[in-house]
Amino acid sequence: MPSERSARVAHRRFLRNRAVRSTVRTNRTKAERAIQAGQGAPEAVADAIQILDKAVTKGAMHRNRAARLKSRLVRRLSAAQESQ
Repeated sequence: MPSERSARVAHRRFLRNRAVRSTVRTNRTKAERAIQAGQGAPEAVADAIQILDKAVTKGAMHRNRAARLKSRLVRRLSAAQESQ
């Protein structure tokens, strides 16, 4: 049974991590939409990668998950650029 203090700490971390993950999702979506639209895609992907790295640094996301998501974004960007 967690103590009252550890429960408070866990709740604070949960709130912070939730905000960070929300930012990650928002920027991934923006990057994917930019890739589909074909405008500003490299900049949007770079922003998403930067935010993914920041989420790993803050401990809100595992580094392998972030690496997988970055890889997928870059692959989609490359495929979209080759098809143009």
